[in-house]
Amino acid sequence: MSGVNKVILVGYLGKDPEIRHLEANTSVAAFTLATTETYTNKEGKRVDQTEWHNVVAWRGLAEIAAKYLQKGKQVYIEGKIRSRSYDDKDGNKRYVTEIVADTLTLLGKKDDQNGQQSDERTTGTPKPDDQLAEIHRTPADDLPF
Repeated sequence: MSGVNKVILVGYLGKDPEIRHLEANTSVAAFTLATTETYTNKEGKRVDQTEWHNVVAWRGLAEIAAKYLQKGKQVYIEGKIRSRSYDDKDGNKRYVTEIVADTLTLLGKKDDQNGQQSDERTTGTPKPDDQLAEIHRTPADDLPF
């Protein structure tokens, strides 16, 4: 039986995405996401507990993240958790746990700067622009089945 590695987060960006272009023109975007849990302790005092997550998006999703995400924006992320290690410049072994995003959805109010709705669901590849979608749209009567 195989396991399930699924992460769902809703939070606020801690910084603008940093995008890098690797060999073969592969894009990767990295950013932090803050999620906050609120509860009442034994004394009846409200306590906020914030957790910071390192998020990585690849290829088309990285380009979309770089274009639309900004510090302070609220976002819904679906992905998987990954742990990796590397050696830093001093030769010390470092461990990193990050969320590899598969899907992101911009949340919140309409963005005043570019007039686009901020609640679009986006997956690993960018959507075609409206003109291309119109050209490739097939009427329901012409379906081959």
